[in-house]
This record gives sequence, C-alpha cells and structure tokens, in this order.
Amino acid sequence: QVQLVESGGGLVQPGGSRRLSCAASGFNVTDYDIGWFRQAPGKEREGISCISSTRSSPFYVDSVKGRFTTSRDSTKNIVYLQMNSLKPEDTAAYSCAASGRVFSSSYPYTDDTLYDYWGQGTQVTVSS
Repeated sequence: QVQLVESGGGLVQPGGSRRLSCAASGFNVTDYDIGWFRQAPGKEREGISCISSTRSSPFYVDSVKGRFTTSRDSTKNIVYLQMNSLKPEDTAAYSCAASGRVFSSSYPYTDDTLYDYWGQGTQVTVSS
C-alpha cells in the first residue's frame, strides 16, 4: 500500500535550519512528483515546492526560493526538504504528497487537488 511518512518537525529559532524527511513505501519516489505543502492556522494550504523526475530542477514558490531545497535519495526512497534562514512566517504544518501528474501551467504543482497520496504532516514552529 502506498504510504508517505513525514518527520523532522519541531521548534526552531528565527534564522535557524530544519530538515524534513518524507519516507515513501509502496512506490518509487522517482516515478512520482513529490510536493511539499504547508498550512498555518486560518490560512489555506499552500504548495511551496515540488521535485519531479521529468524536470532537471525542482519548483519553488518565491516565498521560499533560495532558502528551501528539496532533494531525493533514491536508495532510501526518501524525499527531503532542507529549510534554511527560517522566519516566523514559515510556522505551519508541513506535509508531503505524491502525484502522477506531469505539472504544467494548466496543471500547476501548487494545486493540492492534483495529488493522490499524503503524509500525516509535521509541525514546524519558528519562534524565539
């Protein structure tokens, strides 16, 4: 059965770093697009990044570009989200998701309805 399990959340100071892991089972992460989403209280779920085997570089929204990096370890079947220079505005529940869709302008990776499988989420709190 397809399963995604996130880990690595916690409390971090502004300017600090955190690495999230998304461990997959039941499928190979190289065969799917793996997206990262976050949701803060009172806000809609926001797609922030996606790594795709059909593209040479991952996608990032402007708010995290240059600070966050997503990568794959094919041997471990794990996708990572390295978060640097964290800000209080980054505080949210972070989730990974898998999609068989090839994303385009018509099917943007930030659309959470295009993903088939989701992890349970992990909380990241950025505060002094």
